[in-house]
Formats: sequence, structure tokens, C-alpha cells
Amino acid sequence: MGLFERLLHPKKEARTSKQADDFNTKEEVSHWQNILGYIPASLDEHQLVSLITAAIAAGEQSESSFVLKGVSKRNPEAALVAVIASSIVAADQPESQFVIKSIKEKNL
Repeated sequence: MGLFERLLHPKKEARTSKQADDFNTKEEVSHWQNILGYIPASLDEHQLVSLITAAIAAGEQSESSFVLKGVSKRNPEAALVAVIASSIVAADQPESQFVIKSIKEKNL
């Protein structure tokens, strides 16, 4: 087997070991669960938000009607984790800005 044949046609064993590593990585990732940034609001909060939103949206047009399909509020757990994580990172780089795209917790 020449040099070019080895470079252009790698052995199938190398491919299977790489696929096995990918499989193990995917298995480890499945133990993590996303924490939602927003959670549904309670009925009491839903009524208050509906009234305020309708009043602002209607303005001077009292004949209009609105249907609010869903009301969500910020998840306090996600907000706390985001503040702690960004504070730790900001200690090293105080002039930077950060965007937290997802927060995950490990399932035990």
C-alpha cells in the first residue's frame, strides 16, 4: 500500500472508533435538561397583565377588543443562574458584554 493510498483511503477501523466516540458523547449530553427562561404565569398574574396590556393597546379606541393567548414570566431560577454566571465571568473582563443562550441542569 502506497503513501497516497493510505492518505486517500483510511482504514475502516479508524472510522468506526470515531463513530463510537460520537455515540458516547451524545449519550452523555442526554443527561442534561434545559431550564426554560420563561414559565407560565399564575391565573392572578394573568388577569392583571391582561388588563394592563389591553388598556395600553386600546389607547383611545374603547370599542376594540383583544385576546391574550398566553402570559409568561421570567423564571427566577434561570435569572439567578444567569446573574451569577455573568458576574463570575465579568470579574475577569469587566468591559465585556455577555449573552446567555441556554441554561441546563444535570439530571441525577
